[in-house]
Amino acid sequence: MLDIFQYSFVLRGFEAGIIVAIIAPLIGIFLVLRRYSLIADTLAHVSLAGIAVGLLLKINPVVTALVSSVFSSLIIERLRISKRVYGESALAIFLSGSLAVAVILISLANGFSSNIMNYLFGSIVTVTQSDIYIIAGFGALVVALIFAFYKELVFVSFDEEAAQVAGIPTRFINSLLIVLAALTVSLAIPIIGVLLISALMVIPVVSALQFKKSFIATIFIADAISIFSVVAGIILSFYLNLSTGGTVVLIAIAIFILSLLKNQKRG
Repeated sequence: MLDIFQYSFVLRGFEAGIIVAIIAPLIGIFLVLRRYSLIADTLAHVSLAGIAVGLLLKINPVVTALVSSVFSSLIIERLRISKRVYGESALAIFLSGSLAVAVILISLANGFSSNIMNYLFGSIVTVTQSDIYIIAGFGALVVALIFAFYKELVFVSFDEEAAQVAGIPTRFINSLLIVLAALTVSLAIPIIGVLLISALMVIPVVSALQFKKSFIATIFIADAISIFSVVAGIILSFYLNLSTGGTVVLIAIAIFILSLLKNQKRG
């Protein structure tokens, strides 16, 4: 069992995975409460276009994914505020548009290589040491900003109109939340994959909500579920030769089902 720790790429996967597992529910809980869950999926597809740019230009795909997702998140929020386009419509436009751009760029880069498949479904093999530094640095930034604006984020998530009346800069807080979501999505892609990242941000949070605890307790429970899913997923995928992202998500779903059954039994 311990021979898994003899491989440097697995250790890098654990390091990146645990960082992502901590920050994903921290952002996810605000997205779930505000019913913004779909935005994680949209930003993941935008990040895929960024990854395609990185592979085409021989740049670190994590960096190009970060730039594309953050830039797009600000445009999405701008469109939502202007009310020229309904929020769901803006998400659909960016999701389909970025996917189309990604497919075209991938075709220019000689089609779907093994690298792009790893980014689609997640793989610990794709995580490099430079990725670790990027994920750790931006992960620390995400956590610091959440702590700095924690009260405002909670207030706006539960009652945006009351928060605005109370003098909280709701437009800034909304923009901050979507940018943090973009950062989290981009950082999680090497481990979880484009097609599965929204699940890691949403499923542990929904599972934790079944316990009906306080807001802080729910965050800790969601983080615990997320970390367990990632660590167990990496171990199982290593020994059973499975996709890392898919294994992580299936474990998270299994925990959700158990929490749902326990909640129903208690009810």
